[in-house]
Amino acid sequence: MSLSELPPGSIARIVSVEGGHGLVQKLSLMGLSEGKIVRTISAGPGPIVVQVERNTVGVGRGMARRLMVIRI
Repeated sequence: MSLSELPPGSIARIVSVEGGHGLVQKLSLMGLSEGKIVRTISAGPGPIVVQVERNTVGVGRGMARRLMVIRI
C-alpha cells in the first residue's frame, strides 16, 4: 500500500521508495526513508501531512504514491 492510501491517524513503516535516485534522495532529506515510522496527520485535499520522528512533513500526492508502507 502507498502512503497516499493511509487514512489520517494511521501509523506505518516505510518499506520501499519506488523512484529514481533523485526522488529517493529528496525524500531522505525530508526524513522519509526505508525503515522509518510515520504517522499520518492529514490526508485531505492538497499535500499529505505526516509526522516522522519529531518532525512534521508535507508530502505531495505524487511522491506519496511512490512511498510503499505497511501499517503497524
